[in-house]
Amino acid sequence: MRRTGWMAGAGLAATALATTALLAAQSPTPKAPTDSAAGQFTLASTDISAGGRIAEQQVFNGFGCKGGNLSPALSWSNPPAGTQSFALLMHDPDAPTGSGWWHWILYNIPASMSSLPAGAGDPQKNLLPAGAVQGRTDFGTPGYGGPCPPPGKPHHYYMRLYALKVAKLDVPADATAAYIGFTVRTQSLAKAELMGLYGR
Repeated sequence: MRRTGWMAGAGLAATALATTALLAAQSPTPKAPTDSAAGQFTLASTDISAGGRIAEQQVFNGFGCKGGNLSPALSWSNPPAGTQSFALLMHDPDAPTGSGWWHWILYNIPASMSSLPAGAGDPQKNLLPAGAVQGRTDFGTPGYGGPCPPPGKPHHYYMRLYALKVAKLDVPADATAAYIGFTVRTQSLAKAELMGLYGR
């Protein structure tokens, strides 16, 4: 009888241990902090509607379009630690060229900056921070060139802000947009993206 009682007690203890292990396995495991918890790198504009519609004041003036060709006001927050500068690339992948269309190339934006005013893409207005450089777009000149797609379906315009691990990009003064884009990606720590739509 004593042996039987000892075996029964051992069986109950084993069952309790197994139950405890099962409950522990089913309990949620604490997760490490994520980027969203720490603050996600984001890009925003008050000049682009909630639905992503680009206003006429940002549209190109030429090629049949009659917009204001004013670059949108932009603001960003929560860049990653170690950011030394920013680069902004605006691209339309829907343009019927086989490689899309580059609308704005801006780099060497100081790490201390967190916004750009409307019209900063106009080289004549001198609204850019000291040291910032505008590259040549597919319009053939530096500075912002607004949307002006062929009539039909709206095009997607991606504005991507890159946080870079270098203070200045090592690119030639006459570098193409593709060359700058490649160099930006090799030096990127993080990317914040904003997409606008425009059609006519």
